[in-house]
Amino acid sequence: MIEPTVDDVRRALSRPLPGVRAQIKMAPQPRPGWDPNFAIPPDCRQGGVLILLYPRAGRLHFVLTRRTQTVRSHKGQISLPGGARENGETLVQTSLRETREELGVPPDGTEVIGRLSTLYTPPSNYCIHPFVAHREVRPTFRPDPNEVAEVLEVPLALLLDPSIRRVEYWPDPHLESPRRIPFFHVHGQVVWGATAMILSELVTLLEAEIAEVEEG
Repeated sequence: MIEPTVDDVRRALSRPLPGVRAQIKMAPQPRPGWDPNFAIPPDCRQGGVLILLYPRAGRLHFVLTRRTQTVRSHKGQISLPGGARENGETLVQTSLRETREELGVPPDGTEVIGRLSTLYTPPSNYCIHPFVAHREVRPTFRPDPNEVAEVLEVPLALLLDPSIRRVEYWPDPHLESPRRIPFFHVHGQVVWGATAMILSELVTLLEAEIAEVEEG
């Protein structure tokens, strides 16, 4: 298995972002309100999430969380640390603050190395702004028990393994037919929806970068 480095990620993030073309690979179908030619509305709610990279046992990892059953939305789902922007802060500050609040990781020592495309979620009218950051040393996680039921430390290389990309069909009470749900199967957990779509763009960039290195 190819082990991407931080330098690989930096170079990948310097490429033109594929945006919807990459996100849609892991999007549930049908996706209510989705239009590939849409324009993000200017009044959408703003939020930031963080893909936090760090070394562990000689491999580059990133962190996901399993949400508790007591949070307001997306109960029990796997997500990136993040949340809604508060007054007076930039979106990158939002992602760093939420990572501190959810996981106890302070912004000091975290280097933001790039960003991915904004992901618009029509049902909630939410604009999610993903950032990618790196820490030289594995952080000590102190999860907030009100928000985080489990911390998942995932080798970045795992995302490049095609065997973890799967599809199921889930019934939907609002639709006549089941929805097609692509997901990453990570540490026994289903990573789907917005989180999977964000990670799909990072995977697309990394695959392009690694393929170019191997060819050259």
